[in-house]
Amino acid sequence: MDTATPPGSASLTFRDATDADAPALVALIESAYRGDSSRTGWTTEADLLEGQRTDEQGVRQVINAPAGRLLAVEREGELIACCQLEHRGDAAYFGMFAVRPGAQGGGFGKVIIAEAERTARESWGVTEMQMTVISAREELIAWYERRGYRRTGQLTPFPYGDERFGIPQRDDLAFELLVKTIGDR
Repeated sequence: MDTATPPGSASLTFRDATDADAPALVALIESAYRGDSSRTGWTTEADLLEGQRTDEQGVRQVINAPAGRLLAVEREGELIACCQLEHRGDAAYFGMFAVRPGAQGGGFGKVIIAEAERTARESWGVTEMQMTVISAREELIAWYERRGYRRTGQLTPFPYGDERFGIPQRDDLAFELLVKTIGDR
């Protein structure tokens, strides 16, 4: 058995999300990042942000974006993860990545991000994957660095005052651009 592959990962199913998936996707994303349920996983933002992470309208916008897709990841018919891919010229943007808190730390994230990279490369011929991460999330950034992403130092201010993104608990939040080469130039 390949020890780099988590048990049961061969049974993961990747598909494009539909509008009907929006309520379940919102629940998944919220459970991974906000509130007490998120504290059972390691990707919680509960100490940085309160309030919502997303809503059904935001999820549906991603699902229906003409230059993107939202991948729903299922195991044995149960939604356990999702991620957004958006085509941006020679690059793809990776976002809205959530793994059910009880499944975090089991290696699924590695498998899912690798599949997202493959999908973006094969679907759009892109050579780079980009993402933004809250710069204060050092443990999460380190996880992405172990997957080959590099910090750019390019920061975008957090949208303070726009509660669609949550209610900040600190005044020093910003998003940092991370990039990874995923194909030949």
